[in-house]
Amino acid sequence: MVTMTGIYLGELRTEATHLKSGNKIITDAPPDNNGKGEAFSPTDLTCASLNSCMMTLMGMLAQREGINLTGLRSEIVKIMAANPRKIAEIRIVFTHDHLNASEVQKEKLKRAALTCPVALSLNESVQQSVEFKF
Repeated sequence: MVTMTGIYLGELRTEATHLKSGNKIITDAPPDNNGKGEAFSPTDLTCASLNSCMMTLMGMLAQREGINLTGLRSEIVKIMAANPRKIAEIRIVFTHDHLNASEVQKEKLKRAALTCPVALSLNESVQQSVEFKF
């Protein structure tokens, strides 16, 4: 069953539509690759997907463990390789200033993040550097 559709809008821009919700995502090639850089690039979305997947898996564990994860923040850095042009490294720092969780629960949260489906799906050549500040 089709869950998403995509269309090329021209000028290195695409639009993806999530059929169930109708939500849309616009992508644009980055300026360093002949684009306008006015939206997420496809490689930006890969990094955002990894981040969102990790947060979602931590959220699922937090619900089961009775941990309030609201307010978890992240900073994401994408590092590109030149030849071939690809994502070389994704750096993510997760921060929660007032996480009320035991050390065992914090380790479970970290493990949940690092084993999310996107993390496991990325090619091994893409370095995933993840830091947890909680």
